[in-house]
Amino acid sequence: MRPTGALHLGHYHGALKNWVRLQDDYDCYYFVADWHALTTHYEEREVMERYVYDMVVDWIAAGLDPERCTLFIQSRLPEHAELFTLLAMGTPLGWLERVPTYKDQIEKLKDRDLATYGFLGYPLLQAADILIYKAAYVPVGGDQSAHVELTREVARRFNHLYGRGAGFERRVEALLERLSKDDRRYYERQRKAYGEAGGAEALAKGEAVVARAAAAVDGWTEADAEMLRGHLRGSGRTLLPEPQALHTEVTTLPGLDGGKMSKSVGNTILMRDEPAEVARKIRGMTTDPARVRRTDPGEPERCPVWQFHKVYSDAATQDWAANGCRSAGIGCLDCKQPVIDAVVREQAPWRERAEAYLANPKQVHWIVEMGTERARTVARQTMKDVRSAMGLAY
Repeated sequence: MRPTGALHLGHYHGALKNWVRLQDDYDCYYFVADWHALTTHYEEREVMERYVYDMVVDWIAAGLDPERCTLFIQSRLPEHAELFTLLAMGTPLGWLERVPTYKDQIEKLKDRDLATYGFLGYPLLQAADILIYKAAYVPVGGDQSAHVELTREVARRFNHLYGRGAGFERRVEALLERLSKDDRRYYERQRKAYGEAGGAEALAKGEAVVARAAAAVDGWTEADAEMLRGHLRGSGRTLLPEPQALHTEVTTLPGLDGGKMSKSVGNTILMRDEPAEVARKIRGMTTDPARVRRTDPGEPERCPVWQFHKVYSDAATQDWAANGCRSAGIGCLDCKQPVIDAVVREQAPWRERAEAYLANPKQVHWIVEMGTERARTVARQTMKDVRSAMGLAY
């Protein structure tokens, strides 16, 4: 996540809530993407440190546990930059220019000079961030799927260029000789089908042959299996695994004005806003424009407050709010009060957990330092493999 300082409810319900849940089921790496922030805000160096640690405090306050996941800062790991540089040597320029968010961001951020190599290359830096940990899954919303697909293409190309090694074809042929004639013919048929159409079914059938060989052929090793799986995909040994997008539930909350919640617009409710500030902000929220007077009936679906009811209110409260709005039986301030109460309840443990870290900033620095060292251990091993494959191990 890019460091933007203290987080708002849109960050929590759009991503952070899922992160907290995922740490129970996966080995998770969550990092402050401060280099990514510089791709669009490279002149804002004065506030970067404060933004970084404010955000980490909100992560921990929301429930991320440094004992159950790895929290670190991107710029503390130069291995990310090294892998980005090495991947850049074989990544076609057109792949970066066609990323959907590239032109979209240039259009949205017209007030900034984005004609930089850093901005053009940020999807490849993002790929390096993922591949350096050999990630199996990347939790994203639908709008970020293109970035994961680019990462998969980059990994596939790298494996094709560097995963074969000297004598690869000869070694593959020797392994195929150890299969039964039927299995060999079937494997070659699936390899051809996958190469022509790229279908998941052909890949799965070919991998099933490799799995059978592991159980039936004497002396068969995992390295043998990996070589045949690479040959099946048309690449080679899998040096950088292709990650999958993990589409988790994403809840979108509107801002106070009905638009997208964004600090740059000034329409946010921060995760650690005081109760009085939460009440003030929600009471001032935009509502259905048809309700000019208290006696005017409204339509909940036209009202941003209704989106908060969908997240925070139970079925009975939602029915009360919807019926009261449509019949003009309740006023907008009446409708907003249950939302205020629910948001304040949700925030109470966040503020309590954050207080201890705000009072002791060195503890936050220590947590990030420990996470950075854990991440460095994995990143260094990946870079050792990458350098060796690229002939840079001298």
